[in-house]
Amino acid sequence: MGIIETDKLTFEYIRRDEDGNVEGITRAVDEVDLDISQGDFIAILGHNGSGKSTLAKHMNAILTPTEGVIWVDGRDTREEEEVWEIRQTAGMVFQNPDNQIIGQVVEEDVGFGPENMGVPTKEIWERVKESLKAVGMYEFRKYSPNKLSGGQKQRVSIAGVLAMHPKCIVLDEPTAMLDPNGRREVIRAVRALNDVENVTVILITHYMEEIIHADKVFVMDGGRIAMQGTPREIFSDVERIKELRLDVPQVTLLAHELQKRGIDMPDGILSIEELVNEIMKRSKPCQ
Repeated sequence: MGIIETDKLTFEYIRRDEDGNVEGITRAVDEVDLDISQGDFIAILGHNGSGKSTLAKHMNAILTPTEGVIWVDGRDTREEEEVWEIRQTAGMVFQNPDNQIIGQVVEEDVGFGPENMGVPTKEIWERVKESLKAVGMYEFRKYSPNKLSGGQKQRVSIAGVLAMHPKCIVLDEPTAMLDPNGRREVIRAVRALNDVENVTVILITHYMEEIIHADKVFVMDGGRIAMQGTPREIFSDVERIKELRLDVPQVTLLAHELQKRGIDMPDGILSIEELVNEIMKRSKPCQ
């Protein structure tokens, strides 16, 4: 069994009127099957309302299924006695870092989670140090979070989750409120955790450039998995991605447009370097 596994996971939001009567039901997640292994870097894409954030909240037992099952490291999220262990196994990072940062000093904030877990004081400070170093924020340990940029705050949020030594980190659109530099900072930190610490990363995003290094991509639409595969496989079908109301990386779109104009280019170009190499292969030497 993987670190995250689902079997026909379904979740419905129930709308009620002022008297508590049911007005309508929205199926936000519809019979989703996933099997995510320890150490994977998984990206989940989807337009607004596709169900991706609702799915993410099941991975930390914030929500529990209406139907079906989700197991986190073999634990059923519907079992109340398992919730504490589940939330130590799968840490959550949300869009707005200000909603997660509560300490007046960076190192105190990062140590808050381990302290609540009953970790001995000496070990707490060791975890704080290693976590801040892992996200490149150790030199800011004495700063007030109010003095940090958005990208720096989000890296502190990630460090706070990492200090609890989770096997898995679920990031629900962690860069949505950041500028391009902040987004790059956060994604670099996340990739390093996956590469060096072997932490399973599940990244929920709508920024296509953030997922090109993922091991596998799931694209959601209407609460279901509409596409799945490697980034190259996903972005090889530009028209399908557009049908799902999503963008593609600019370099992938450029290669696709060159294809449409009769230039022989491979599908699923993911980087500028790849595109330049392909163009150079087809360039004739100057006479």
